[in-house]
Amino acid sequence: MTPTASPTLTLDDLSDMPQAEFTACLGDIFEHSPWIAEQAWQARPYADVAALHAAMVAAVDAAGPQRQLALIAAHPELAGKEAARGTLTQNSTQEQRGAGLDQCSAEELQRLRGLNAAYRERHGFPFVIAVKGLDRYQIMAAMEARLQHDRDTELRTCLREIGKIARLRLQARFGQEAAQ
Repeated sequence: MTPTASPTLTLDDLSDMPQAEFTACLGDIFEHSPWIAEQAWQARPYADVAALHAAMVAAVDAAGPQRQLALIAAHPELAGKEAARGTLTQNSTQEQRGAGLDQCSAEELQRLRGLNAAYRERHGFPFVIAVKGLDRYQIMAAMEARLQHDRDTELRTCLREIGKIARLRLQARFGQEAAQ
């Protein structure tokens, strides 16, 4: 960047970065999974944020089932132990707060944690949903509905939701309106 350029990150800046710097810059877009940014680096330059997002989703799609399952497992439970301990990532903290999950009554918290446990017991991984634009009641209703799905359906659903979360995070990072 030139001294007169905006300190805001641009796609041109990103496209010019070495792989390690690129990965450090975007490694948090997919929860605890910088390998996705590392692999998406190869698709530079990016015409727009949608192209960057597509490259990152392609890295997830190309990953084997074990790596995809690890990606899902890297997500925290909604209003779960990490939230209670204050150990959520900054992104997850903001997203869960935006959905009002930090304002649950004791009864709502108990219900959410019960749904989290039932979902994990049934499917073997945490419930993942892009919470932006949803409130805690809609989230709990989605959890109840998705408890009825089979494991393969939920694996695919979680990966789609993770893709939505990544898109929203990229749009926020690059100052774009987030249309869901």
